Amino acid sequence: QVQLVESGGGLVQAGGSLRLSCAASGSIFSINAMGWYRQAPGKRRELVARIASGGSTNYADSVKNRFTISRDNAKNTVYLQMNSLKPEDTRVYYCYANCRTYSGGVYDYWGQGTQVTVSS
Repeated sequence: QVQLVESGGGLVQAGGSLRLSCAASGSIFSINAMGWYRQAPGKRRELVARIASGGSTNYADSVKNRFTISRDNAKNTVYLQMNSLKPEDTRVYYCYANCRTYSGGVYDYWGQGTQVTVSS
């Protein structure tokens, strides 16, 4: 079993900043990619940012130059620093990790989601 626990969401005014954190724990042998997705009600979940085990990153065009993803491999934790937030960034944000478990399987895991609300 692998669990992802997110923290850091909340309410912020437009132009403000928030930092999301997500810690993975459980039967983890290694973690490949980690990332953040977001979803609005009635919409598909969309990629925000992704970081590979070696540190390479990619971002959705809508968040480039405003959001920064990073990870601490020693802590099995991924972060998302969100600056210059806009009302359209209001979504539920989900953490994601692709993990190899001690049983040998490779699986995708998701956090429970954290609400980010940006007021205008």
